[in-house]
Parts: sequence; C-alpha cells; structure tokens
Amino acid sequence: MTADTYLADASSRRRELMNKVPEVTLYFWVIKVLCTTVGETAADLLNANLGLGLTNTSLIMSALLVITLFFQFRARAYVPGLYWLAVVLISVVGTLVSDNLTDNLGVPLETTTAVFAVALALTFIGWYASERTLSIHSVRTGRREGFYWLAILFTFALGTAAGDLTAERLNLGYWLSAVIFALLIAAVATAHRALGLNAVWSFWIAYVLTRPLGASFGDYLSQARADGGLGLGTVGTSALFLAVILGLVVFLTRTRRDVVPAEPLSPRAE
Repeated sequence: MTADTYLADASSRRRELMNKVPEVTLYFWVIKVLCTTVGETAADLLNANLGLGLTNTSLIMSALLVITLFFQFRARAYVPGLYWLAVVLISVVGTLVSDNLTDNLGVPLETTTAVFAVALALTFIGWYASERTLSIHSVRTGRREGFYWLAILFTFALGTAAGDLTAERLNLGYWLSAVIFALLIAAVATAHRALGLNAVWSFWIAYVLTRPLGASFGDYLSQARADGGLGLGTVGTSALFLAVILGLVVFLTRTRRDVVPAEPLSPRAE
C-alpha cells in the first residue's frame, strides 16, 4: 500500500462517524418516559425534600449537565450511559427552568407554555435552515448535535409547563392529565402509521408529549393522596425509576440493540 493510499483510507475512516443518538426503538421510548418522570420527581426531591431550594438546585444540576454535555460532544459515537445521563440531567434542568419562571418570577403557566413553544419552533427553524433536516438519524456533527440538545431542553421545559398547566391550572388532576397525553401520543402514532404523517414530525410531536406524560405520571405516584397522588414520595419514585433506567442502559450497552450503523459523511454534513 502506498503512502497516498494509506492517507486516503485514513481520511475515509475519519469521515465515517457514528450517529450520536440512539435508534428509536421501544427501549428508547420506555427510557425517555422514565427520564421525564425522574426529571419531575428528582427536581422536587432536591428542591423541597433536601431543602436546597430552586436556585441552588438549578445551579448544581445545570453545572452537572454542562459537564456531561462536554463529554457527550467529545464522544465520537453514541454511548448509552453518557447519552441517557445527559437526558436525565436535561430533564431535571428543563423542569427547573419552568419552575423558576413560575414559582420565583411569577410568570403564568400559560405564558411559559407559549414562550417555550415559540423557542422550540425557532430552534427547529434554525436547525432546518442550517442542515436541511430535523432527522435524529443524521446527528453526526457538532452543529447538528448542538441543535439536537437545544431542542431537547426546550421540549422538557415546554412539557413541564404544559403538564402543570393541565394538571394544576386547569384542575384536571395528575392521573387524568397522564391519560390525556397518552391518548395524544397514541393519536400521533396512528396518524403516522395510518395517515402517513411525516416520520420526523411524528417523532418530535411524540417526544414533546412524553414530557408532560412522564411528569403527570411522576406527580401522580409521588404526591400525597390529599393532593391527588398515590403518596409514594419523591425519594421512592426517583430511586425506583433510576434503577429501571440503569438496568435498561446496562442492557443496551451490552447488546448494542439501539446503535445506528456508521455512515460516511457527505461534504454537506461536514
């Protein structure tokens, strides 16, 4: 092999990057809902039960998220443990962002829901204008990954605000709110399979809806019976769901059932 051939082969290998996010399987959706539930209960646990307060909890969790995303961006491929740790942390931070606006600054839930919806829409517009795609199957560059995680943050913040709006402001209760969001997700899945709703938009709509679903479910499990919950507490609920998430992540790390095969990068993707 000549030196030129060797360098060409090495360049080609460098251009083959693994997708930085998992394949969308049943495991993906199960862990995602569990993460949203943990995001709600863990935020309440740190804020209220441990007495850290919203401000201190927000600073600590935001710092942990920044550190985790630093390593996530440096990774050359999808790493289950690292990726899902980032999702758990961004779920907590998204919850705290919404709670800070509502509880500390007194911004109405109707306003925060609308603001986060607009922020998410603008993120999608910027992502598509830059990359000409919103597909998570092509998150193989730093720029696309930046748009991806920004969109994830806003989906969690939007889902928290929307879930609180339906459960508390509209007085529907946690259980009924969870049922409503579950039915909406089922409607999206049906529209995709039976009516041909675009796969990318089906994914993102369902992704947004899983946040209030998980939050409502988490509140239903953890809140006191007098408040419409089952009274399991934030400690028990958080520990249970974190244990299930850990078990599934270990399973996926060993089996690699949610890994997207590597593909050569096109000049446009670079």
